[in-house]
Amino acid sequence: MESLKSNLANSVRQSRAFYGALALLLVIYLVYNILHPRGFSSAVLVQNANETVAIAFLAMAQTVPVLLGGLDLSVGAVMTLTSCLASELVNGSPAEILFGMVITLLAGTAFGLINGIIVVYGRLQPIIVTLATGAIAIGLALFIRPKPGGEIDGDLNWAVTNSLWDFVDTYQAFDPDAAWFAPFAWIPTPLVILILVAFAVWMPFRKSVTGRTVYAIGSAEGAAYMSGLPINRAKIAAFALAGFFSACGGLYLAIQTSSGNADVMQAGAYTLNSIAAVVLGGTSLLGGVGGAIASLIGACILRVISFYFRIVSIDPLLQPLMEGIVLLAAVSLGALRTLRVKNRLDLFR
Repeated sequence: MESLKSNLANSVRQSRAFYGALALLLVIYLVYNILHPRGFSSAVLVQNANETVAIAFLAMAQTVPVLLGGLDLSVGAVMTLTSCLASELVNGSPAEILFGMVITLLAGTAFGLINGIIVVYGRLQPIIVTLATGAIAIGLALFIRPKPGGEIDGDLNWAVTNSLWDFVDTYQAFDPDAAWFAPFAWIPTPLVILILVAFAVWMPFRKSVTGRTVYAIGSAEGAAYMSGLPINRAKIAAFALAGFFSACGGLYLAIQTSSGNADVMQAGAYTLNSIAAVVLGGTSLLGGVGGAIASLIGACILRVISFYFRIVSIDPLLQPLMEGIVLLAAVSLGALRTLRVKNRLDLFR
């Protein structure tokens, strides 16, 4: 019994950054809805969810290399590349649409896999490798989409970017007005997709030997090596998973906008925001502590901060300044624990 209490106490202590981020998200989103003229409505929730999905996927993508103790500066570029690719492939018959989605996700995963192979066998720093491969991804995106455009299946766009009621109604899976479905009909489909991918992909990975090795590498790579853990496999898998999550973000962005756009500035902004979201979620940039679910929470906090500008009278020219100040303050608070420690082992106690 005492052992169980001790393990529970240790678990809570190690996850306090996550619980703090979750509490912060609940508070600021509650206040946002109170202040919003149409708050606490399905329409507002759907709109917010649509604007959050892409950065949430990129935050999860960034998390895995960060757990290794590195950074992936190509996640925004891979998202842009896969978005342009999806704008070419995700249309036509249902089989063609499914094929296009699979190819898009495989392309992002393959790009991440290449990043991992170069990092491991080239023995180069991830930040340097991904800076270079990110430029290659943007070049490929410009080759596919020299100008913004493309075509995404209209039914898919409508079904995925609205509530579950709209999704069921579009594909006639069953009667959307069924009494048993009413309590769930208002839930945004983007939110369901995000949660399903997070739990179906991240949770099994985290519990696997490869996933645990990723955490071990970030905590102490030398000790992980001496323990006989598959270091190289874990690093390659981590970057491949980052590419997959980036592709998820790119695919959703293409479906949401019904087009592709090789926007260099957008790719850079998404990459920097993904790092901020990771820190806001409580994942340590030193590696070994945190997780993709925590970064998802961090991404939501990041987006809610920007939502406030719609309901607070702030000059649009001052909005980037205010957002930067709020973000810097939030990230600084999250880094205080790291600045206080004298021994890195304290981060895991």
